[in-house]
Amino acid sequence: MSLRRSYSLIAPLYDALLAGAGTGLRAASLEQLPRQENLDILISGIGTGLDLPHVPACHHYVGLDLTAAMLKRARPRIGNLHVDLVQGDSMSLPFVDTCFDHVVLHLILAIVPDARACLKETARVLKPGGSVLILDKFLKPGENAVLRRMVNLLSQHIVTRLDVVFEEVLASVPQLKVESDQPLLAGGWFRSIRLVKAG
Repeated sequence: MSLRRSYSLIAPLYDALLAGAGTGLRAASLEQLPRQENLDILISGIGTGLDLPHVPACHHYVGLDLTAAMLKRARPRIGNLHVDLVQGDSMSLPFVDTCFDHVVLHLILAIVPDARACLKETARVLKPGGSVLILDKFLKPGENAVLRRMVNLLSQHIVTRLDVVFEEVLASVPQLKVESDQPLLAGGWFRSIRLVKAG
């Protein structure tokens, strides 16, 4: 099953599965966005818009998702925010180079089939000095995680990958540097990471 099809089917259930569990983590990650100015911010893989209640209202946002079903559910969460919703692929972004001040990647790097392509595209559209906020689940380098890898054989085709090693993904995008990396849930399986693009 393609990712587009599976997430179109999952869209009606997405909030029930993820809204409660991730609210505090999303809010803490998004606290890192500037609270002033008027910046252009990409939320890549916006899904049903669960990030939107936690973002500063002063910026212009572009919310990108692979499926129209997810974007339809994100629209009511826009409220008074300045948000443009775009259907597109996080691994091949439909934007020109260096057009965003910051990029949010919440629960997307471990979902897309090619996390390296997703992060490379993120770096391409990010302005020098801009940041990338990542919230996701990653294996540690060298971690066996036999059960997760076994489950991944099925889960990667339906909802998410369980075998992504962030350090391996980052190594392919040398212009992005780690500014902070905090372990969160499940013994550090979930992490909050902030990257900055070299200026």
